[in-house]
Amino acid sequence: MISRRNIRVKVLQTLYSLERREEGPKPAEAGKLLKKHFDQSRELLAYLIHFITEVARFAETDAKNKASKHLPSKEDLEVSTKIAGNHLLWKILEHPSYQLAEKEWKPQLRDDFELIKKIYHELTTTEKYREYIAKPSRDKKEEKEILEFILSDLMLPNENFTGFIEEEFPNWEDDADMASLLTVGFLNKPSGLELQELMTNDKKKFAEDLLLTALEKKELTLEYIVPKLKNWDPERIAILDMLLMRMGVCEFLFFETIPPKVTINEYIDLAKEYSTEQSGHFINGILDNIHKELVQGDKMHKVAFK
Repeated sequence: MISRRNIRVKVLQTLYSLERREEGPKPAEAGKLLKKHFDQSRELLAYLIHFITEVARFAETDAKNKASKHLPSKEDLEVSTKIAGNHLLWKILEHPSYQLAEKEWKPQLRDDFELIKKIYHELTTTEKYREYIAKPSRDKKEEKEILEFILSDLMLPNENFTGFIEEEFPNWEDDADMASLLTVGFLNKPSGLELQELMTNDKKKFAEDLLLTALEKKELTLEYIVPKLKNWDPERIAILDMLLMRMGVCEFLFFETIPPKVTINEYIDLAKEYSTEQSGHFINGILDNIHKELVQGDKMHKVAFK
């Protein structure tokens, strides 16, 4: 499932897009924009799964192509198609959630046929694959491991593949780790993951509430932030830094299930990754000071802002 860290990134991206616009954001528009970011994550996950299935199923295409040669060799006529009949592969292909994803998002329209072919041929040269096709029987563990091998050893380390994915999915840099882990989770238990629903109701509510709180309580959060800036001109602070601090103060005040220390650490990490080199230290200082002020003033009574 999508983590709270991933949710914070999506909310940050949404706020940044809204902040760059001249007209003020409308709550309904903000919600739609946030949903779009999550939809991109779902589509990326669906495509990674789709690509694995296409590499595995290419065995049948390879066998047909070699058998149809004018003078096929003995090897051409004995190409193994075992992986195309992989039990887990067909469990995925017949999964209602995956079939709906193919219908809605049409991952096949993004396919690079030559890239699929190259990764398949690379697969056939590996010892892992040779061991797999050498066994006439089908073992549940081995069926899963060969599909995981395609992902972890042939797709993700392949610069041609990651370059292709980056072009197709602008969110790859943000979602790569999450999407890769979710893909492995899907391979381990296809029935345990609905591609259309990657968040529990609690996390969905957290995402919606964090976005809405950051928008509706902007002035309140600035009342806490601006006095702590000392010699800094608020208008010269990086937009991302200001958004991260606003989100952090929102969590201090209105999200009772999140410990302040967790909030501070999360936004330090996000600042280091998404803003400037100095942002992590800067945001740590500001949020820590605000937290101390709230505690000393007995204002750390977290309640839902509504």
